[in-house]
Amino acid sequence: SDTASLCHIVVLEMRKLHYIVCDSHFCKTQISAPQNTGGSYCRPRLSAVIDFRAFFVFSWPNVPDNNCLIIPLLMSFRVADPVPGACNIESNLDIDPNVYIHYNIYETTVRFAPANLGYERGETPPVCDESTGSSTRWRLQYDVYQYFLPENDLSERSLFSGFQVVADIQGIMENGKRVMTLSSTDVTTAVFNSIPGQGVIYTVIVRDPLLNTSASYVPVHTYACSFASTLDGCETLGKISTKVFFTIAGLAGLFVCFFGHRFFKCELFCMGFSFAAFFFFVLITRTTELDYDIRLTLSEVIGVLGGVILVMSWWRFGSVMACVIVVGLMLGFLIASTVLFTPLGDLDVFRRSDVVFWLTFSCITIIVPLFFVRWPREGNITTCGIVGAYAVVLAVNAYIYTSLSYITLNILKRFLNTNFSAMFTDVPFQTIDYVMITVWVVLGASGIALQLYRERSRPFFPPSPYLLWLQERERRKTNVLDPSHHFPSLPSRLLARIQQLTKRMEPAGEHTPLLL
Repeated sequence: SDTASLCHIVVLEMRKLHYIVCDSHFCKTQISAPQNTGGSYCRPRLSAVIDFRAFFVFSWPNVPDNNCLIIPLLMSFRVADPVPGACNIESNLDIDPNVYIHYNIYETTVRFAPANLGYERGETPPVCDESTGSSTRWRLQYDVYQYFLPENDLSERSLFSGFQVVADIQGIMENGKRVMTLSSTDVTTAVFNSIPGQGVIYTVIVRDPLLNTSASYVPVHTYACSFASTLDGCETLGKISTKVFFTIAGLAGLFVCFFGHRFFKCELFCMGFSFAAFFFFVLITRTTELDYDIRLTLSEVIGVLGGVILVMSWWRFGSVMACVIVVGLMLGFLIASTVLFTPLGDLDVFRRSDVVFWLTFSCITIIVPLFFVRWPREGNITTCGIVGAYAVVLAVNAYIYTSLSYITLNILKRFLNTNFSAMFTDVPFQTIDYVMITVWVVLGASGIALQLYRERSRPFFPPSPYLLWLQERERRKTNVLDPSHHFPSLPSRLLARIQQLTKRMEPAGEHTPLLL
């Protein structure tokens, strides 16, 4: 027959996938058994010849009963189809169609072995690296696909359903998202943004453009987190300190969204806190190895100091425009992050050059406050509504995952990780994300409309307390009809009081009546 069958047996144990690849014409070990009988044993990642008229039972040592689930995926390949992993030079398998994953908090790396051209059963495989002509495996192309599992769903049912969806080439192309195409001259490695707690299935389709044939690698999945950790694992993702911090931030954001312009000092404190805490967290993370909770605490302290400095600068100098520019930078930062969160941020020009990325980001951030020069009150109210509503979204994300948090988290990761520019930053957009977008828009629009309506007949900004005090002091000095003009100043009264306590009082007159 000109059709060869490839059987992938996927074993799930503690949510780590192990693959058994049983190939009918590329073999390392011969397995034989009577028809419809079982009892053969093979180790994980063993290639073996199987007679599909027989029935086999595969067993693994040291695996407790009822703790191992198996999904057999049967795929058929024609002679002209490429052979996934047939030019493997890294693992101990002659043919390795597996996709391997390595992840950390910043990135998820996917790698796989190069494929080879198909050939007739019993013939010698084509040589992998003898030449690079169009008649060799160097004409093959690799499409890397990504499929997101349902958000906030860590169940095995969800995982297995996802594997069934991408079990064949048609399912991969219909349901998955092609994120990149590699040629045979490229390194067979792809780097993606890690999304802890979000299940993602990666797979690769190798194509032969000359014969218009294709074949798929064995899909692999990751949640970018550990199911064994009791504190910060997949089931309990997020530290308690982070939840407390963002809960308070969400409440403050809700207040700023609806009342920020009216309570101008509170708004300045919140904006100054966010500005200082964010950049100090980046600085201390890049320069020290302190524990996360310590870094978060120090960032909060510096954030409080930054908020106080911004409020005091307005109180002392009364420069509303300078403070509004700082507030506008917060809105510019959020808008720039949102623009680069879209597929625009995955363009090669941004992935290959940090200079282009940060220059574009900085230009968007700086341009936004320039509009505040002409309409300072409207710009300040707009910032209160949009930034305050987004703080509410971040607070929700501390308890229920939403992809909107990666609008700013991707920028933070790029600040902290030098090699983050090479990653694809795709995130899933599912029901919860559309709900949170609606919440963000409704809160922001409501806050902006309410504040514009309430402040329409009021002064643009409240006056500076220090300037009011100076004006009051000058008024008392020049207005002789003001009763307060005849009273000494506060320093004079304090000095007089001290003198009364330290000096002996002279008698005011005689203590005995005059004798007549």
